[in-house]
Amino acid sequence: MRMTAPLLLSLVPLLLSLAVSDALAAPGKHEHTVLMQGKPAGKQSVDNAADGSATAEYQFSDRGRGDHINGRWTLDAAGIPTRYDAEGNNYLKVPVKEHFSLQGGKASWKNDSEQGEKTLSTPAFFLPLNAIPEIQGVLARALLKAPDRKLALLPAGEARLEEGGTLEVAGKNGPRTLSLYRISGLDYTPGSVWLDANGDTAAVIFASGWVSVIAPEYQDALPKLIEFQERAGAQWALRMARELTHAPKGSLLIRNARLFDPRDLTVTANTSVLIENERIVRVAPDASLKAPANAEVFDAGDRFLMPGLWDVHKHYSDSDGAMDIANGITSSRDVANNTDAFLEKIKRFDAGTEIGPRVLAAGFIDGPGPYAGPTKMLVATPEEAIKAVDWYADHGYMQIKSYSSLKPELVPVIADRAHARGLRYSGHVPAFMSAKQFIEAGADELQHLLFVELNFMYPRVQDTHTMARLTEVAAHAAEFPPEKPEVREFIAFLKRHHTVLDPTMGIGEDLFAGNPQDKTPPGLKTVASRLPPQAQRNLSWGALKAPKGEEDAYAKSFPAMMRLLKALYDAGVTIMPGTDALAGYMLHSELSIYARAGIPNAEVLRLATLTPSQVLGVDKDRGVIAPGKYADLVLIDGDPIKDMEDIRKVDAVFKGGKRFDPAQIEKALGIVPRKGAGGGK
Repeated sequence: MRMTAPLLLSLVPLLLSLAVSDALAAPGKHEHTVLMQGKPAGKQSVDNAADGSATAEYQFSDRGRGDHINGRWTLDAAGIPTRYDAEGNNYLKVPVKEHFSLQGGKASWKNDSEQGEKTLSTPAFFLPLNAIPEIQGVLARALLKAPDRKLALLPAGEARLEEGGTLEVAGKNGPRTLSLYRISGLDYTPGSVWLDANGDTAAVIFASGWVSVIAPEYQDALPKLIEFQERAGAQWALRMARELTHAPKGSLLIRNARLFDPRDLTVTANTSVLIENERIVRVAPDASLKAPANAEVFDAGDRFLMPGLWDVHKHYSDSDGAMDIANGITSSRDVANNTDAFLEKIKRFDAGTEIGPRVLAAGFIDGPGPYAGPTKMLVATPEEAIKAVDWYADHGYMQIKSYSSLKPELVPVIADRAHARGLRYSGHVPAFMSAKQFIEAGADELQHLLFVELNFMYPRVQDTHTMARLTEVAAHAAEFPPEKPEVREFIAFLKRHHTVLDPTMGIGEDLFAGNPQDKTPPGLKTVASRLPPQAQRNLSWGALKAPKGEEDAYAKSFPAMMRLLKALYDAGVTIMPGTDALAGYMLHSELSIYARAGIPNAEVLRLATLTPSQVLGVDKDRGVIAPGKYADLVLIDGDPIKDMEDIRKVDAVFKGGKRFDPAQIEKALGIVPRKGAGGGK
């Protein structure tokens, strides 16, 4: 049989796959560079021996934080670990140590928050809790050799491998063909790893290129790899959107709802909402609103119907959009992201080719230096600052967010330029500047309540680049109760300046009130067991461990922050809920904390719906269930006016009149739906 050129080309992916699947990582030393938003941040070094053993070192620096792990492992002939040992520090610089062994069919493992053992009847791959990125390559190679490309995971779960395609790139030593593999079972959506023709790890790219671990030979090709990987992820998201978006063929009439109005905090039973295309056209009592001839009728079953929720502190990647929709979040604000793949993701949300909310974008700016944030927009002069603001304004951003390494003298430059271009301005308070000075220089908003706390510690605490911005708050927040004169004075200052606060209390509870040995934040205790097994292992940022003698102060810090939040609310300071953490589910925790702090539940719901719409200038279209507004609605199987925990009982979500069943989205993401969940009648 004569092999034609087209036939040969069609066999290339298959031949490449067979070559890779037959190979372990080549013996010798393999170096990888760690990049954050394309900028060098660390390295990974792996030394593979011919007998299947390897030693590795992985370290990177991110604003004074970052992992540093030294690991050793041994693989069997199938590429599955029989031993793994590692020690070092995690992202928050907390010491970590991990051990796994497989002997005589019995697996045992231990790390700082897990310990277990299991007798195996079939092969299983152990995933370390603080894994070196190369482990993803090790797993991909093992899956290529496994039956049906599936392997059980330890401590729990199952990994499955699928091919994502091949890409020819210009390596430093000539053209190379790399294979993309997608691994399901590690998170809510498939993870990705790139292997070269020898089966060695070419790159592991996380969160649309936020972090990339890549062999130097392919570093120049990173943009192409990210683009190719994003296309594969977009195709996965498109299939999911097509399957799970329920669009009415004509008008949509929602009947028999208890409708919450954040304008006057009322709840009206027996209410109907008529929707045409993506807008609400009428809201009226059931008895007075007849269904149009072509209408699809949705029975709310006397459940609680409210405007879509907001999350104003997001960093979108992977499955975040779908998880937001599943939890009733139909509008959001992203406050730091890349400037390419992220914008494409927003377009997909808007087009309906990926499930996600309506997103407003804040452009991220910082100053250069060892603690610089992960952004390409690093500015050191007024000219650079103005140029960065203009770029964001020209590309449709509605706000600027600056970070801790920005020179304080550039704050008024950015504020003035942002305001001249019609943009808001917020951020972390730059190091060597107080929150009061930041606001006086032109900032409209503060991210994180901890910067309010740090204002009371200035000038004693000035260098907030480092972990000090967390540990000083943990140690001293209780020393500044709301009744203290300087606290009352600053609260009044915030009110006079109409300063908005994005307090991120959920992540604050995780850091200041969590258990350092527990990987589940307090606010996710009720949902963690429903999440994919591997995702459950890394839900927490990592609670702060109190130094000896400071246990009492640390324990009092978060209750003190809750009292401060209530005092700010009582004084009339505008608060908007945001998370900076797990998509969707953490917003419910945020709102629960507000209620526990003493803010009335109905007011909490207003803060989560109407308030962000007004502050961010989109209340013409959002924030209320009323004629002319977008049909962005959430149906709750409970009454969050009586019990804020009921906000977690999301039964149906409407974005622009299209309905989403949270249980269906959760199943698609490997999440066990809430017991009793149902999308409507």
